[in-house]
Amino acid sequence: MSSPETDPGTGTEDGPSEDLPVVAPQLRALRRRAGLTLEAAARAAGLSPAHLSRLETGRRQPSLPMLLALARIYGTTVSELLGETVADRDAVVRAADMEPTRAGGWAYWQAGGAGRGMQALRVHIPYGTQGDIVRVHPGEEWLYVLKGRLRLRLGDSTHLLAPGDSAHFDSLTPHRLAAADHDGTELLFVHTLLQSPTSALCLGPTPGEMP
Repeated sequence: MSSPETDPGTGTEDGPSEDLPVVAPQLRALRRRAGLTLEAAARAAGLSPAHLSRLETGRRQPSLPMLLALARIYGTTVSELLGETVADRDAVVRAADMEPTRAGGWAYWQAGGAGRGMQALRVHIPYGTQGDIVRVHPGEEWLYVLKGRLRLRLGDSTHLLAPGDSAHFDSLTPHRLAAADHDGTELLFVHTLLQSPTSALCLGPTPGEMP
């Protein structure tokens, strides 16, 4: 078996990411803490080992769905993946402390404390980003639309959610989120954090190859 820290498929066309400079070392450290090889983690996340290695070396920037998938696999939160410091077990998150983070075109704000069994985010999804990624994983998800309209695909059904609408579903149901309006959509999003070797499966286009 090849060394989990080598990436024979990495070329020079991918420059280091400047938007999320702390992600690379955090991804590698948390994978090691979870006791996973590069190949095993990549397989669970639906990525190639070469692509995960690019993320760990800072040559590619992960999308938000990718970060969510890796957080589940490593039994942690997106905040820890990004190296964000939120007071542990703090019951209150102040608006002034909610700095936006961008990944794969999405923007999100941490809306809950660290070290919990679920993660709460406020998310902005621009029109036309990540709409082809279908996700399947253990746990539950709840979302509430704040602005714009959300196109939610659940299994074989498609739902158009307007501001004030919400959805609560078993996330083993294949699902996809996309903004229905050109101005994008903003929503509150809560998901459970479950560690499982099959906790992040993606169908359709490989998320690692999304622009």
